Amino acid sequence: MKYPIGMQTFDQIIERGFVYVDKTDLVYSLATEGKIYFLSRPRRFGKSLLLSTLRAYFEGKKELFAGLKIEALEKDWHVHRVFHFDFNGVDFITPGALAMKIEGYLHEWEKEFGIRSEVDTNLGSRFDRILRAAARQTGRGAVVLVDEYDKPLLDVLEKDPELLEQNRNLLKAFYSVFKQADASLRFVFLTGVTKFSQVSVFSGFNQPKDISMFEKYESLCGITEEELHTQFAEPIREMAESEGCTEEEVRQRLKRHYDGYHFSKAMTDIYNPFSVLNAFDSKEIRDYWFASGTPTYLIRLMNHFHEGIDELTNKYYLPDEFINYKADIEYPLPMIYQSGYLTIKGYDKDSNLFLLDFPNNEVKSGFLAMVATNYLQYKMPLESWMVKAVLALKRGQLEEFRKMLTSFLASIPYSMRRKESEPERERYFHYTFYLLLRLMSVYTVLTEKEQSEGRVDCIVETSQYVYIFEFKLDSSASEALQQIEEKGYARPYEADTRQVVKVGVSFSSKTGTIGEWETRM
Repeated sequence: MKYPIGMQTFDQIIERGFVYVDKTDLVYSLATEGKIYFLSRPRRFGKSLLLSTLRAYFEGKKELFAGLKIEALEKDWHVHRVFHFDFNGVDFITPGALAMKIEGYLHEWEKEFGIRSEVDTNLGSRFDRILRAAARQTGRGAVVLVDEYDKPLLDVLEKDPELLEQNRNLLKAFYSVFKQADASLRFVFLTGVTKFSQVSVFSGFNQPKDISMFEKYESLCGITEEELHTQFAEPIREMAESEGCTEEEVRQRLKRHYDGYHFSKAMTDIYNPFSVLNAFDSKEIRDYWFASGTPTYLIRLMNHFHEGIDELTNKYYLPDEFINYKADIEYPLPMIYQSGYLTIKGYDKDSNLFLLDFPNNEVKSGFLAMVATNYLQYKMPLESWMVKAVLALKRGQLEEFRKMLTSFLASIPYSMRRKESEPERERYFHYTFYLLLRLMSVYTVLTEKEQSEGRVDCIVETSQYVYIFEFKLDSSASEALQQIEEKGYARPYEADTRQVVKVGVSFSSKTGTIGEWETRM
């Protein structure tokens, strides 16, 4: 099986015999049931391939679709002139870069249709004449495909407000052509990561139909669980042989690491296609998507938002709270969700509330490591430390874990943990351990259980041990142990065959690390 890693052109994938997950029935639905669409999906989720498939369809390349679902649906295969704008691969941080990019497209198309460009400098008007000329020449409406429409905005977001406004106004004026040229258009499709609201570029024309949360199109990009099991049975078998495990174990590992995306209340399981294909190609499960690069705009945003990831995750929200992006550095939830670092994990139909959390282990470990490194200013690779720490717990090496934790906390710069008030100091330690414990949950079982007598700070479960941690700031470890006993935190494990270890930990706000540490079996 040949995997189209890094390939985004439908023609090449089909002609060269690369694996292709057939979504053409949905392509047909899009083409026949609407006219102007917008789709938001995280990066590397197949948006560019979708546009390439739409282009091949509207160009009437019937031969490329032989054996695919659309072959039984489409009978006419009309040929339309397709205009494709791709904003990938261009850095828009330089003034004039956006205008130059659009100008390049228009100049070539004006030459094609024999249109003099010097008579009008307005980019929208020039494109209007191109669309009208194409419709006259072909006798059918033109098709416009825009890939990553929002990149000219994201490149300068929270970086250059003046250029952001310039790019926004240029795009708004340019896209307004879709309204005045409506009679010359057959189909318009825009993709991007975000759907902007207060910085809207869509107000100049008829609003596109946003299908980002449509149940019908939830699987338009990505790989469903059914598609994984039916179309990728061979690479799953090969990976099982390579890893020396069962096929079911491989499926479970793939699910934990790459599944978990949901884009509607239907909660269809969607796997990250970039990571899945890379894993099959290398026969190794690693963090391919996250390692491919964190968007610079998100890093800039998170630099303004140090404390609060714990307040955003695993909580219910109304759709408007995370769908429509507003350029507010104090509330990054919409950007985090739309970038793919959070996803829908539950839906309450009575209140129309959606539960948001990390989609899978790949995203959780990478994102939390990024946040923790930024927040704590830790200089060493955090993932490496985390794996070693969890391994010590799995082996019952609690003293080794204590030494690692003490050393880790002591390495955090004093300027990061220095807080003026007691609530701020307590908040710092709470948030530090939230980040560390959520990271630990990637590598082992971790629960934060609500019990009848109160909430346990942390319970780590391995195959042989159950560790019950209680943390205190500027207090005694014995006091922490006493709380474990008095609250009966170990009671649910009385019949458990694993060794239960109670750990009382005291942290010193003065030294920034562990002050006291006591254990009890």
